[in-house]
Amino acid sequence: MEQLTIIQYPDPRLYTVAKPVAAVDERVRALVAAMFETMYASNGVGLAATQVDVHERIIVMDTSEERNQPLALINPEIVRHSAEDKEWEEGCLSVPGIYDKVTRPATVRVRALDAQGQPFEMDADGLTAVCIQHEMDHLLGKVFVDYLSPLKRNRIKTKMLKRQRQAA
Repeated sequence: MEQLTIIQYPDPRLYTVAKPVAAVDERVRALVAAMFETMYASNGVGLAATQVDVHERIIVMDTSEERNQPLALINPEIVRHSAEDKEWEEGCLSVPGIYDKVTRPATVRVRALDAQGQPFEMDADGLTAVCIQHEMDHLLGKVFVDYLSPLKRNRIKTKMLKRQRQAA
């Protein structure tokens, strides 16, 4: 199976709003499998299709300690979230090496299709809730650094552009 290339911030493609998946077919299942391989190889806990330059509403994640509970969410939507917020330190495969605190609802209920196209709903809290919200932001064309102050965002952008120039 192939690994996909993860787009790095501040690439403008990260700000593309993803379109719904019309049908869960072999192409989508192959993309989900490649996204899992890419996420695991990069030591991530979640990956949105937007991050690999596919602008469809697909998320893969695995927040288990053992890294053995893969979860695919196709056309996910948050149907409920708690009034209580929680602050978490977040990172992102598209912004490697950068971590900062983001406040989000503590719990969510998400509705989605699985990799076989079957609908399901699940309640999530802790890291799983954070991961769902973080990855769904990608589908809406938003990166976690957008929650930070303009000063922090500009510093991160400068650092990322410098890294990309040095790597080229």
